[in-house]
Amino acid sequence: MKIKLSNLKSSLATAAAIAVMAMGSAHAAWEPTKPVEFVVPAGTGGGADQMARLIQGIVIKHKLMKEPLIVVNKSGGAGAEGFLEVKGATGNPHKIIITLSNLFTTPLATGVPFNWRDMTPVSMMALDQFVLWVNAENPAKNAKEYLAAVKAAGPSKIKMGGTGSKQEDQIITVGIEKATGTKFIYIPFKGGGEVAVQLVGKHVDSSVNNPIEAVAQWRANQLRALCVFDEKRMTYKAKVTDTQSWADIPTCKEAGVPTDYTMLRGIFMAPGVTKDQLQFYVDLLKKIRDTPEWKDYMEKGAFNQTTMSGDEYAKWLGTAEQRHRELMKEAGFIAK
Repeated sequence: MKIKLSNLKSSLATAAAIAVMAMGSAHAAWEPTKPVEFVVPAGTGGGADQMARLIQGIVIKHKLMKEPLIVVNKSGGAGAEGFLEVKGATGNPHKIIITLSNLFTTPLATGVPFNWRDMTPVSMMALDQFVLWVNAENPAKNAKEYLAAVKAAGPSKIKMGGTGSKQEDQIITVGIEKATGTKFIYIPFKGGGEVAVQLVGKHVDSSVNNPIEAVAQWRANQLRALCVFDEKRMTYKAKVTDTQSWADIPTCKEAGVPTDYTMLRGIFMAPGVTKDQLQFYVDLLKKIRDTPEWKDYMEKGAFNQTTMSGDEYAKWLGTAEQRHRELMKEAGFIAK
């Protein structure tokens, strides 16, 4: 039997195409099949909430997901409500959570049965700075003057506002006290947005808010930035106020306060998800970080743009957890 060469080529090409299609469908990359719940274990208006809603907006604008990303705030128990929900959602790839340092501080301070290893690390998005802020009408022009005034006022006379109790803001406050011999009245609020409003209204005397949480009030000349709690000054040199850029803010060490602290902004999934499901979010978050909107947000919020995923991220988390354990033990915040 003779077979025309042209027919044989056509048959082989068709068979090859079918094989490729079958292979593609068998190994098709996973993607969400229903809306994804994006949990924020903090109140509205704070740094974690702002970042989550920015990510949501970027996903919509650039059509990075077929299914919607829905932001849900679950701040109860200093974020324990959100963490425990994701911990309990084993194998559910349609639930992710943004984390801040309460990932470490909440279980240590409360004894709640939760650890970061109970979830699946996806990506570190950035590290967030902390700045010592006062009302713009405060007579102190720098951190040294302000802390001298706090010390002169005597113990427990001056109010420091912060997010949560026994969390990063209070840890930094205790660090200031130990370094300078001062003693504040620490006033906890639900989120950094509320802290900034309270400081503008002079209901507290100072705060240790993240840059993004107080930038609007700083730009409006309602707040004054005294120092940043990091080893080096921030690198962003574009003017934010009429006279100052983030890079113009001295380090607290320059002001005689050897206290430094940066905070995680990272994404986790529930435990028990597949490699394909994890990879979808790793790739999604990389696409988000490549957008102009994200880069603009990083500069406006003066973020440290360190990012990680995989084993490197897990190793960093273990080291950060141990540092928080030591800081909280020193502050007397570990649950008994």
